[in-house]
This record gives sequence, structure tokens and C-alpha cells, in this order.
Amino acid sequence: MGYLMYAAVAVLALVASGWCKEEPVERAGLKFSSRKYSSVINVPNGERFGSWTWPEMCPDKFYAVGFSIRVESNQYNQDDTALNGVRLICARDQDRSFLYSVESHVGFFGEWSQPQYCPGGVLESFQLRVEPHPGPYVDDTTVNNIRFRCSSHPVLEGPGTGWGEYGPWSPVCPSGGICGLESKMEEYQHGGDDSTLNDVRFYCCDRPKQ
Repeated sequence: MGYLMYAAVAVLALVASGWCKEEPVERAGLKFSSRKYSSVINVPNGERFGSWTWPEMCPDKFYAVGFSIRVESNQYNQDDTALNGVRLICARDQDRSFLYSVESHVGFFGEWSQPQYCPGGVLESFQLRVEPHPGPYVDDTTVNNIRFRCSSHPVLEGPGTGWGEYGPWSPVCPSGGICGLESKMEEYQHGGDDSTLNDVRFYCCDRPKQ
């Protein structure tokens, strides 16, 4: 009995912390890119390299409830790129039985982390950890990590790298939640200094009126 109680408590703790694995997840890609959005949220500490790529959107009536990041670990004396991409996990309001993922453009380096989920509600704002451009002939890592705040108030932080500092929080989605994203990506430098993901912005969608 004691073991069963311990196991039940452990499962509840995982769910409450947002680490519970949920599936199935289908890649949405550009399928829903024409979805209407109400606003765009961003932060002021993104870096200079690369270009804005393309938005990917959750399906209509779906909102981001979790995320995963693609991270290259410390390369020590080799070229470091740190965060290479962000993937949103989208669910229909109050129903996580089927999920979609969107990610815009991502870099080539590193591995995807296990998804983290809001224990309730949706993602509504974010914060970036960025290493500023250190000058010529010095390795650029730019974006290193990301945090999200859930509408149910927990803060989720990705397992990124530690260079740089977190900047200010973005504005909060005014109604509804995050429903898509677009990345600013420096393309592969073919042996030069790769910085990959330099910035990201998120789209907010309103909840449908009853």
C-alpha cells in the first residue's frame, strides 16, 4: 500500500510540474499558417544575425500548452550555437487528447528536449536568455534559453545553456494565448561562426466568443 501511494504521488507531481508526456502529437507545419491572430509578442534582447523566416500556427481553436527546445550542448573549444529552435505543442481548449506541434525554422545542431506542459491553461508570455554579440573573432551563441509563463501562473524554463542573461518578459497575450511562432535564424555558415537562432516572436489568438 505504501509503495502504491508513493507511485501515485510521484505521478501527480509529474503532472503538476508539466513534465507529463502527452501524445499523440502531429506536426502541423504550414498547414494552418493562414489562421488569424490578434497580436504579436516579442522581447527587446534578440540578436542581430539572420532573418525572420516564416510563421507556423496552431490549428483554429488550438493554443500552445507546452514546448520543447533544440539545444546544442557546450562544445568547449569548438563552435557553440546553444539554442537552435523552439517547438510549441498545441491543444484544443481544455482537451489534450490530441496535440499538434509547430516550430518555424530551426537550426541543424543539438537535440530536442522532452516537452514541458502547463499543468493547466496555456502559454501566454515568454523571456529569452541571450548572449550579446561579443565582437569580431569571438564565438557567438546568441539565444541560449527560453522561459514561458502559463496562464495558470507556473513558469516553465527550457534545459538550455547558460551564457548570457535573461531580458525582460514579453507582454502577455491579452485574450486567449500563444497560438504560433516565427524564428529569426542565421543560416548555416559552412565552417564559419554559427549562431543559429537569434530571436523569436509569438502570435496571440483570442478565444472564440461564446
